[in-house]
Amino acid sequence: MRGSKKVESWLFLGIIALVAFFGKNQSLLIAAGVVLLLKLIPQNEKIMTLINTKGINWGVTIISVAILIPIATGDIGLKDLLNAFRSPLGWFAIFCGIAVALLSAKGVGLISQSPEVTVALVVGTIIGVVFLRGVAAGPVIAAGLTYCGMQLFLQIADKF
Repeated sequence: MRGSKKVESWLFLGIIALVAFFGKNQSLLIAAGVVLLLKLIPQNEKIMTLINTKGINWGVTIISVAILIPIATGDIGLKDLLNAFRSPLGWFAIFCGIAVALLSAKGVGLISQSPEVTVALVVGTIIGVVFLRGVAAGPVIAAGLTYCGMQLFLQIADKF
């Protein structure tokens, strides 16, 4: 990394950490702190590359574990699953789960094809998390929404 870009990355991460601190967003503050600490490690390229390429999958795995814990503890059982099929809310939740999974798959593809989109997604996520009290689980979903919106726009544009 060149000198000015190296300084710029420290400044950018520091600003994100400050925004997270003043916005009282612990998750984003911890994330920025971890990345700043990783930058202090000599020859950090391998670990940064590993986290960059595998981090989303690790995060999804951790979220999946958290979602499955209530099943393991018995707080959610087969009866609850069957009840989900008996209500409109349950069916809508199932539909949304499917939609989010599909959007996330498209989002991962978009991020890998157009890395510049990542910057806009990060800024949007920070705004949503810090100023609108959202949760930073949305970059991949946001990428999927971006992908779908872009596809819709292209289809409309082709008709004109």
